[in-house]
Amino acid sequence: MTDLPPKSAKAFVSLPLNWFGVAPFLLFALLFLILPTAHIVLGAFRNPAGDFTLANIRGLFTPSILGAFWISIRISLLTAALGCLAGFLIAAAVTRGGLPGPLRGALLTFSGVASNFAGVPLAFAFIATLGRLGFLTVILREWFGLNLYGTGFNLISFLGLTLTYLYFQIPLMILIITPALDGLKREWREAAETLGASGAQYWRMVALPVLWPSFLGTFALLFANSFGAVATAMALTGSQLSIVPIILFAQIRGDVLQDPHLGYAIAFGMIVLTGLANVIYIVLRTRAERWVK
Repeated sequence: MTDLPPKSAKAFVSLPLNWFGVAPFLLFALLFLILPTAHIVLGAFRNPAGDFTLANIRGLFTPSILGAFWISIRISLLTAALGCLAGFLIAAAVTRGGLPGPLRGALLTFSGVASNFAGVPLAFAFIATLGRLGFLTVILREWFGLNLYGTGFNLISFLGLTLTYLYFQIPLMILIITPALDGLKREWREAAETLGASGAQYWRMVALPVLWPSFLGTFALLFANSFGAVATAMALTGSQLSIVPIILFAQIRGDVLQDPHLGYAIAFGMIVLTGLANVIYIVLRTRAERWVK
């Protein structure tokens, strides 16, 4: 009978093999996430000569940059709130409302595609649809006599960018909240009805408290998702709407406002805000998963 190898030797052999599988991911994260983030953070506290300074951080408090942060925060809060509300109602209608089963698969498939359909293609899709010569704008004007831009609507504006962001915010909410809705056990509703609760009382006193961590966590994720979106805003509005990603691009790559270290400071501010939002999402998501199991 062959003697088994000592535990220490077995652990020594298996450890490199276990880590080998995740090595490409760790290398990718190191090269394209950790090192660039460290470079941005260090750059935010240095001047062009390489000396440490707080001047770049003080630059964040100039009126133009504070205004850009405020516009970005407003757009992110509005799109997160509307995305959560609309996505929740759609997901609830499909999962709990008794709609046809095949609709669920089609909805989730579309949501998976639409939540990743952002950037330049999304911007041009909205320009082709709701631009001044977009086909929907023309149809409303020619067929129904409604001049959309005569009502004050403008795609290259706060409202237009909010509407565009909702295209990927709502599907993302549907993808995240659907498993939480599936986690609502039938026994909970039966017990509530046995005790005489109405449908509204069940949702107010049982379902919504259970879903609340998922709802708030997804709200934080949608906020971060909207706050960091840059390609869609650049392609849609150019420099006509001063949001943080566009100001950042102007400081790093622009010909007039170029100040890379101030750009690093702006990026540092974005990292802090989106990092806080993602931490809130992770914490609340962990609490919500206790009910899904």
